[in-house]
Amino acid sequence: MATGFLYDERFLDHDAGARHPERRERLSSTMAHLQAQDWFGRLRMLTPRVAEETWIESVHSHDLIGRARSACEQELPFLDVMDVGISRRSFDIALLAVGGAQTLADKVITGEVDNAFALCRPPGHHAEHNQALGFCLFNNVAIAARYLQKEHGLDKILILDWDVHHGNGSQHTFEDDPSVLYVSTHQYPFYPGTGAYSETGVGRGEGATLNCPMPAGAGDEQYAQVFVEKILPKIDEFAPEFVIVSAGFDGHVDDPLANICLSTEFYGWMSARLMEVADRHCESRLISLLEGGYNINKLPLCVDEHLQVLAGHKQA
Repeated sequence: MATGFLYDERFLDHDAGARHPERRERLSSTMAHLQAQDWFGRLRMLTPRVAEETWIESVHSHDLIGRARSACEQELPFLDVMDVGISRRSFDIALLAVGGAQTLADKVITGEVDNAFALCRPPGHHAEHNQALGFCLFNNVAIAARYLQKEHGLDKILILDWDVHHGNGSQHTFEDDPSVLYVSTHQYPFYPGTGAYSETGVGRGEGATLNCPMPAGAGDEQYAQVFVEKILPKIDEFAPEFVIVSAGFDGHVDDPLANICLSTEFYGWMSARLMEVADRHCESRLISLLEGGYNINKLPLCVDEHLQVLAGHKQA
């Protein structure tokens, strides 16, 4: 099994501001840990490309793209809302993160790798059609899903979002589209306020959204139950042609931004279940992109767990 790993030091150039939780040390500490592991060198190293803006427009408005470019050129401190901190290089790095997701999609589709993970920033799942939100400029996974459909001719795409915050942007992008199944586990009620169990899609997309809101304090056992009883049966019914994971690791028990109590090892368990889904339905085709995870000591361990399972170095 060949597992791809995508990283670029340019991702560190996005500066969300002093004391912002979405800081470059999330990536630098994770890379330092991974490079010290004897198995890391056996991964297939991948380099992102800068996404063409036409692909950004497959999900986002021309107005948002223009505002983002202008705000960064003017070196404004934030875009749209105060939690989306930006710097002069942020627009370019956001295009690189989107391009990284597209690179993963290409490499898996062509069979160069079986699955792949992108250690990238800024994250994306909160970004709406016409608004940057929640540390996110552009929605990396949503654009990757549209890219798979339009460039590679796939139809049924699964987005599984295990970030502790609900991916409002991803849900809203596809809520009326039956070709993309959006599944989310997240703390609820919590930021951004969306993600109730009753939100199941609209119009033609009714039933193609599955939210699994979790109460504060929920841990491995409660999450495993939701996977077994709700998530996995729903995915099997949908039978995706490709799996995309919004891989936020901020549900860890020691993460400072939330109140979910997952263990490091449970990220391996969820990874293994999704690999089984990919094996059953879509020739093992799976990519994952970093979203949240703000404890810089525990994030590297969670990414380690995720990658070892993807690469077949660990069973879970």
